[in-house]
Amino acid sequence: MDIGRLNKRITIQSQSASFDSAGQQLETWSTFATVWANIKHKSGSETIKSDSMTSTVKASMRIRYLAGVNAGMRVTYQNVLYRIEAVLPHVDDKKYVDLVVEVLNGSSP
Repeated sequence: MDIGRLNKRITIQSQSASFDSAGQQLETWSTFATVWANIKHKSGSETIKSDSMTSTVKASMRIRYLAGVNAGMRVTYQNVLYRIEAVLPHVDDKKYVDLVVEVLNGSSP
């Protein structure tokens, strides 16, 4: 892996459960790790759902191997939120992992 290609600083976040004073569960996100990545936008599509236009943007983010990263976490990069859909480790060794991500609605790359 060419380390020079890891030129974007991303933050991986994990969801944690917290409760407000009334006992209602709140969705909170905390930083799991801040790492260097190579980002490639793979595809994008637009569709009409419920009479409104929606778009889907998918990307791949390659990072150095990091234990504990899993689907369901999210990534932030330049104020854009990405949902991690899959974590694909390198087949031969643990040098890097590819994160398959999708831009969350309301966020734009």
